[in-house]
Amino acid sequence: MLSVLRVHLPSDIPIVGCELSPYVLLRRPDLTVFTDDVRESTPIEGHFLRYKWYRIQSDKKVAICSIHPSQQATLQCIGCVKAKIPVAKSYHCSPKCFSDAWQHHRVLHERAASAVNENGNEEEEIFGRFNSNNNNNSNNINQSLSSSQSLPSLTNGASTPLYPAAVTQRNGGETWFEVGRSKTYTPTADDIGHVLKFECAVVDVETKLTVGSLNTILTSRVIPAPSPSPRRLISVSNADVAAGNLDLEGRVSSLGTFTVLSYNILSDTFATGDLFGYCPSWALSWSYRRQNLLREIVGYRADIVCLQEVQSDHFEEFFAPELDKHGYQGLYKKKTAEVFNGSIMTIDGCATFFRRDRFSHVKKYEVEFNKAAQSLTDALVPSAQKKTALNRLVKDNVALIVVLEAKFSNHGVDNPGKRQLVCVANTHVNVQQDLKDVKLWQVHTLLKGLEKIAASADIPMLVCGDFNSVPGSAPHALLAIGKVDPMHPDLAVDPLGILRPTTKLTHTLPLVSAYSSFARIGGGLAYEQQKKRVDPATNEPLFTNCTRDFIGTLDYIFYSADSLTVESLLELLDEDGLRKDTALPSPEWSSDHIALMAEFCCKPRTRR
Repeated sequence: MLSVLRVHLPSDIPIVGCELSPYVLLRRPDLTVFTDDVRESTPIEGHFLRYKWYRIQSDKKVAICSIHPSQQATLQCIGCVKAKIPVAKSYHCSPKCFSDAWQHHRVLHERAASAVNENGNEEEEIFGRFNSNNNNNSNNINQSLSSSQSLPSLTNGASTPLYPAAVTQRNGGETWFEVGRSKTYTPTADDIGHVLKFECAVVDVETKLTVGSLNTILTSRVIPAPSPSPRRLISVSNADVAAGNLDLEGRVSSLGTFTVLSYNILSDTFATGDLFGYCPSWALSWSYRRQNLLREIVGYRADIVCLQEVQSDHFEEFFAPELDKHGYQGLYKKKTAEVFNGSIMTIDGCATFFRRDRFSHVKKYEVEFNKAAQSLTDALVPSAQKKTALNRLVKDNVALIVVLEAKFSNHGVDNPGKRQLVCVANTHVNVQQDLKDVKLWQVHTLLKGLEKIAASADIPMLVCGDFNSVPGSAPHALLAIGKVDPMHPDLAVDPLGILRPTTKLTHTLPLVSAYSSFARIGGGLAYEQQKKRVDPATNEPLFTNCTRDFIGTLDYIFYSADSLTVESLLELLDEDGLRKDTALPSPEWSSDHIALMAEFCCKPRTRR
């Protein structure tokens, strides 16, 4: 008879919006073991599997810590309640948790005070003062939670259960609501704070009765998906914009302007506990990260989206169909070899999406640095050294170049009907720090390809990606100033002689780093905050990658300054704003990189 050997969940911490997919190990009557589903329509020897999900609701009210969402809250910030800050952000699991988070938490109060309360005296009355060195002062701003205390509801209201007839009363003041009859279940806001129960049974296809014992799993309490603080667009073209802030919510690009996002989303292959042991395992799971990344990407409302480290199966099965629902068309270029386990589905690559209502696809170019390496070694390297040269140069990195036509124009009456084209390059350069020559050669190869496109058409250029090169490195210098100093220390690493003569390390594209615009603006609190997050020596962000082992800038958006101007930039994160006991990725931010986004305006071109 068909039997269930084992049932378990990859993670026992359920998160709102993240699908729970139990692992069910089965045994056929012939004793072979398998994991495929057995539906009623395709039974095995007259038996199939039936699944049920329950939400277990207790009379005891439970709140979840806003800082450590897997922990139950024991105190609540009254200042948040009075200021009408979302109640979920007011809970903390311990006085130490509240104290440690105060520097970050107080920003919520300051924003609420500036938005609602114009009277400074009232602000003191509402929020009080908190000194992290004196726990007694915390009594002014928080209260303990007890099992008997009535808390604000943490759900979206008492929604009708999906299967209201299947409610089982239990002992100990618990009520079980049946919420699903599929193998998978996606927790909703109504589930927050409650335990879920998964039930799997073998059922006779004729009698519809359960055969054998039930197999069940209890999860921990459902937690809300942690949400990062929103990032705003900061105007850099108009100092008169109030506070320099542009709201992303409901934003639509102005006529003649468009936004470009570049983001290394961290491939699931690399999101391991060995590399990121400081991040909770549930926050590293792909089922959680994919939803968190999607919410973030969609929330930026960019017209063009350049993503790196996108696995081929994730592009096909998740990002392409999900972003299609939001009006995006996607193009993809995967790396040129399998990684780790040799499965084609673990290859990552570059994906470029664009809004169909803003752009149309004209042409696609694929750059495979492996092919360029083969051509280079065939032409320049003696036969005896070819194998060594290829071993060094062949690293499977790629670039995706897309030519788009804008469905908007700012050419005006002087150039009626002129097509507005934009060329967008999206790349991920080799990561190995000891291969400085390979990094520089890959960037130089990409730029030479873009030069050919520029020579054939009057077209603005955007070069986006993770270049795995810090500001001041040779690849960055080549991108930013069009050449590399012959005495640059990076050029000392050139065992194959591929960088000589150094005079060839040039390009003619008028590229400028979009985020260097922050160094040139002035006036207003928003501007000054952003300037503090830019390195004055390089005019680049202080970091775009932040892990326990490394913090620095690896990601850039370059643009051709003769045909585009920067209108606004997505604000940079403050290192202090990333809580002091975390790094990236984290429950709030699902990649070890941060997203960059710039708004551009096409300069009107005169008729030639």
